[in-house]
Parts: sequence; structure tokens; C-alpha cells
Amino acid sequence: MTLQQEIVGNAMQMAVVNLHPGQTVYCEAGKFLFKTTNVTMETRLSSPSGNGGQQQSGTSGGMGGMLRQAMGTAMQVGQRMLAGESLAFQYFTSQGGEGTVGFAGVLPGEMRALELDGTRAWFAEKDAFVAAESTVEFGIAFQGGRTGMSGGEGFILEKFTGRGTVIIAGAGNFIDLNPADFGGRIEVDTGCVVAFEEGIQYGVQRIGGLNRQGLMNAVFGGEGLSLATLEGNGRVILQSLTIESLANALKKAQGGDKQGPTGGLFSTHAG
Repeated sequence: MTLQQEIVGNAMQMAVVNLHPGQTVYCEAGKFLFKTTNVTMETRLSSPSGNGGQQQSGTSGGMGGMLRQAMGTAMQVGQRMLAGESLAFQYFTSQGGEGTVGFAGVLPGEMRALELDGTRAWFAEKDAFVAAESTVEFGIAFQGGRTGMSGGEGFILEKFTGRGTVIIAGAGNFIDLNPADFGGRIEVDTGCVVAFEEGIQYGVQRIGGLNRQGLMNAVFGGEGLSLATLEGNGRVILQSLTIESLANALKKAQGGDKQGPTGGLFSTHAG
């Protein structure tokens, strides 16, 4: 059953979801805005799996089944803890008729509804996830160590599999690109990547070499030492505002700017 949703607003968008009787949608804790009274809300540590988001019966498989379920939930929670994600999900189910639920991201910017058909997964930067149908499974993908450590924001990714609608959010405005339309490869600021389809190869490359121009790029260019690379044929979503630039702008407005006129290596990361 297709999720009926509408994304409204401009600078700070929200998603209004209409649920059919018995239909369930879940969100990351902290992304919920409002609901109608016939929509129940339940907080769980576990994310949906192949059972459509319904918790497995504790009697299934006896004590062994309960132990496997507990261990699976503990592993999910541990992964999300390492990724800095919310430990719990909130589930909303419409009872006795159609219901409405509202969700939003945490930064001023756009939202996007992605439709999964079961053939391709989607990957997103951490904290991009807002809400999804219970038929969509949320997971954590750890990027390769060397790539992740070089790329900062690119080390931990959210992964969405299954069939159904998933709603993501980012900062600023979105632009959709396909690297295949630009010779098969694009290079972007590591903080500008919002999401991309499975099949796109994500990596990080150093800007220039250890020469005069390379040091100028790193110190005065505002990008540090690395750029994200996206290769292949598939959909890529980028955002126009990075969390670091927003944090630095707020610090500067409050008189706490510590990056000076150079940016780059001397910029102050939010933290």
C-alpha cells in the first residue's frame, strides 16, 4: 500500500502523512510533529525488518527465539549508538479509520520522499532520515575506514532497503544529479552529500598534492584537504548548505567565530 504523503513549506519543510486503517509509519525520535487522535504512538528500540515493522511474538521459537530477538535488537541499538543516531524509533498506526501524522527535519531546508521498489537500496548521510513506511528497513552502513576517516561526514551512512516510501531531510536546497551525465564522476564538498542510490561508488580524495597550490586550497579554500567523489550511473541528491557552514555562521553572528578569514584547515567544526 503506497504511503500517501505531502511535503509542504519552503525554508523549513514538513511531511504530512495520511495513513490508511492499520497502516504504520515510523520515524526517528525527535522528528514527530503532530498526529490525529486515532493514530497510536509506540516507542521501540528495534527497527522494522521483513515482518513489516511488527514485533515478533515472544513465544516464537521459545526461549531461543526471544534470545535471538533480544540480541538482534541489541546489535541494532549498538550500531546506532556508534553512528550517533537516535537509539529509538517511534511507530504510528492508524486505528478505526484514516489518520494523519506530521514529521519534520531538524535543520532549515528541504525534504524528499524516495520510493524504494526492492531492487536498489538508498544511502544517506547520518541524521537525514525522517520517517518511512514499516515495509522499509533502516540500517547503518559503515564506509571503508580510510575513506571514512578522510571524509569526515562520509564515514557512517544510513541505509534503506525494502519496498515503500522513505522521507529524508537536509539543509538548504536540494539538487538532483546523475554522475553519468557528467562523464561518470562528480566531486563535491563532503558535507553536501545528502543521499545516493545503490550502485553509486562513494569515495574521498585529497585536494591536490603537498605542494604550494594544494596547501593554498586546504588553508584558504574553505574545503580542507578532501573532496567527496561520486561515480557511476544513478541518482544523487546534494544540499546547498552544510552543517559546518551553518554552525560557523551562527558562531560568527554571536561573536564567537574562531576560523578567521581563511576557513579551510582553520575552520571550527561544530561539536
